[in-house]
Amino acid sequence: MSELINNREYRQKILKEVIRELHAGKTVEEVKEKFAEAIEGVSPSEISAMETQLVKEGLPIEEIQHLCNVHAAVFKGSIEEIHHPEEIPGHPIHTFKGENRAIEKHIDSNLNSNVEKFKEKDSKENIISLVEDINLLWDIDKHYSRKENLIFPYLERYGITAPPQVMWGVDDEIRASLKDIKLMLTNYKGNKDEVVKKIEDTVHEIKEMIYKEEKILFPMALETLTEDEWITIYDESDEIGYAIISPDVEWKLRRTSDEPLKDDLEAGSVQFDAGSLTPREINAIFNHMPVEMTFIDENDVVKYFSKGDERIFPRTKAVIGRTVQNCHPPASVDIVESILNDFKSGKKDSEKFWIKMGDLYVLISYFAIRDKDGTYMGTLEFSQNIAPIQQIKGEKRLLSE
Repeated sequence: MSELINNREYRQKILKEVIRELHAGKTVEEVKEKFAEAIEGVSPSEISAMETQLVKEGLPIEEIQHLCNVHAAVFKGSIEEIHHPEEIPGHPIHTFKGENRAIEKHIDSNLNSNVEKFKEKDSKENIISLVEDINLLWDIDKHYSRKENLIFPYLERYGITAPPQVMWGVDDEIRASLKDIKLMLTNYKGNKDEVVKKIEDTVHEIKEMIYKEEKILFPMALETLTEDEWITIYDESDEIGYAIISPDVEWKLRRTSDEPLKDDLEAGSVQFDAGSLTPREINAIFNHMPVEMTFIDENDVVKYFSKGDERIFPRTKAVIGRTVQNCHPPASVDIVESILNDFKSGKKDSEKFWIKMGDLYVLISYFAIRDKDGTYMGTLEFSQNIAPIQQIKGEKRLLSE
């Protein structure tokens, strides 16, 4: 039996059986004995391979997502500890873990304490304290956005797709729960027990995600990504921002190659139907337009996005070369697919959405790009804050001072 247990294929088979049995309704206690046969030495990369294989065999991402906390509980205490020299101050993983510690501290020292006060007395003062705690905890959105827009794209390039999709789905559930809690508190109707349960359930989900990041995702990323990829992640992290804390030291970078990076914007001019521009001029023009633009090609691969000073949605260079389906959370992939199918079939040439985002009123427009013969070349996305435009009244015929 020991020879079989040490066989990777056999171990993967047992792990998949355990997940399926959990899915079929068995409890963690009922599968522990079977799981113990295969657990020794299991690594995050094997967990990734297991989830990817389950997806390939037809188990929907949503089903794995529902099981996420259950099988994380099974894996607790069983995943090998992996230490990497890259985990030094300033390294992206060091920063992610520092944020997790700050999130835990905020929950344990502030939120939990104010929940207890709220349980005793649901006064206006105690409600305001909880709203302030949830507002700070919402900073976790930046933590999740860096993970989704910087780490996930690189993992996908190495064929690791299931864990990112599962985690993104859970991240969005946590985001939605935090929004619900704030709404329940700002429109409080005396439903104290409901509010408390919602907060406690959300805190549990956040702490479970911290465990899954640090025991599964981060070790797997450190095993997989190259030094230059970590440098890119480090360089682009500031654009998205940080949760509760920020890196207090600079990561002492070292490159695998001393070869200078080439500036592709120095190339010659590009001829258009009406005139010509240099790549540098094109780049500057696109980045100065009062809209965000993203272009995906006929194979649904992201090829370009503009980088203006005021962004509405986070974008990092890591998305270049990534399929657009993997740039969206699982819950919205069906909408993306529907738009693309309509564009490719010729059923539609455009689609628009408009949404409220705090003080912003965002118009999101999609356009099918076709050549002169009508052949589909890709899709262009325009996003623009139209709130200032809606405020325009009368006429303006004079120069501003």
